[in-house]
Amino acid sequence: MDKLEEKIGYHFHDRDLLVTALTHSSYANEKHGETRSYERLEFLGDSVLGVVTAEFLYQHRPSLPEGRMTRLRAELVCETSLHKTALALDLGSYMRLGRGEEHTGGRERPSILADMVEAIIAALYLDSGMAEARRFIMANVLNDVEFGDSHRGGDYKTQLQELVQRRSNQVITYRLVEESGPDHDKTFTFEVLINGAVSGRGKGKTKKEAEQMAACKALENVRE
Repeated sequence: MDKLEEKIGYHFHDRDLLVTALTHSSYANEKHGETRSYERLEFLGDSVLGVVTAEFLYQHRPSLPEGRMTRLRAELVCETSLHKTALALDLGSYMRLGRGEEHTGGRERPSILADMVEAIIAALYLDSGMAEARRFIMANVLNDVEFGDSHRGGDYKTQLQELVQRRSNQVITYRLVEESGPDHDKTFTFEVLINGAVSGRGKGKTKKEAEQMAACKALENVRE
């Protein structure tokens, strides 16, 4: 669990929530009610993910009509998208499966892995509130969303690099401006500079995440 918490960028106050989020119904059934599966968490996580994604689209695509936002939200939170997130976090290595499900390849099944991402979102929400759930979603699910009509591309840093490189003599640098919190739960603040001028600032539980959030803000500023 320690290793997974490092990947998530969050240490649970109630670690049982994380354990439950990783528990498939086949495992819970074998334990005859001694433990719960992630199914209820998945139900809640699906709603939290939908709200955060809708808010993201509302803020970043102000000219997009409601129908298009609905379709785009569905695409962003679909099984394929969540499966990609699960693979990046290697969730298959941490899930608890029953023997039968294990033997039939459940550890690699996209639908199970996608459900587990939603369960983890709910676990974060219950353990620490919407802000932490939103941070996870932005860093792991919506981290490669573009603002154009075709939303999938590179991460925010790559998008910013590609946009700035269209102009000559542009140099992008990232700098750490603040590091706070205890060693097991730090928050980092980074600024991204274009030709020495601050263009965006972002916070995250890891340096990589903070850089991504700074690049995200810079993209908004550059495109204005």
